Amino acid sequence: MPANSSAPGTVTLHRVLRAPPERLYRAFLDPDAMAKWLPPHGFTGRVLELDARVGGRYRMQFCNLATGQVHAFGGEYLELVPHERIVHTDRFDNAHLPGEMRTTVTFKPVSVGTELKVVQEGIPAMIPAEACYLGWQESLLLLAQPAEAAIPD
Repeated sequence: MPANSSAPGTVTLHRVLRAPPERLYRAFLDPDAMAKWLPPHGFTGRVLELDARVGGRYRMQFCNLATGQVHAFGGEYLELVPHERIVHTDRFDNAHLPGEMRTTVTFKPVSVGTELKVVQEGIPAMIPAEACYLGWQESLLLLAQPAEAAIPD
């Protein structure tokens, strides 16, 4: 099991970003922002539905730019604590990737910005944890670009 995982089918990521928690929280719930940063390298993304409230749902798809293959997924928001915590489920539309994942994102203000922690649990056995971890690393690098940009009003 990779050192970044605490249990089979679980990945944990930790980053410190030069951005306030408010901006990062918004990036996790804004459809245009999500389409820009969430798809890992080699994929494009499209948000199909997003109702950012507890009990609300979201749907998104990633398209492999090389093959054109589309992977759709979605879930429900279980917990939304503004600028502090987001908990949601994830489920792939693909019957070969069964089960429901749970993703918890926490935002903690620190002296240089925000400490960000992502824990994704229940990853289907067909997806190697290290592949999921790699995808999240790429996504979080992409998140840093718009989130850390200091653009004056």
